[in-house]
Amino acid sequence: MKALILFVGWCILFVLSWPVALLALVLFPLVWLLSLPLRLIGITMGALFAFVQTLLFLPARLLGWRRLHP
Repeated sequence: MKALILFVGWCILFVLSWPVALLALVLFPLVWLLSLPLRLIGITMGALFAFVQTLLFLPARLLGWRRLHP
């Protein structure tokens, strides 16, 4: 559904201003490539925080603590 909305929005932009629509079509892959390292950093930081949380809760889990509502 998102792809359809994006396509219809691009078609409307193409009718209103075709140079801007073509520029957006050309720049979209470049912006995606530039944002890829930032996404990888975000995934890495999320994994790091999950690892730290696991280390911090390890003593409680070893002592038998369980959540009441998982």
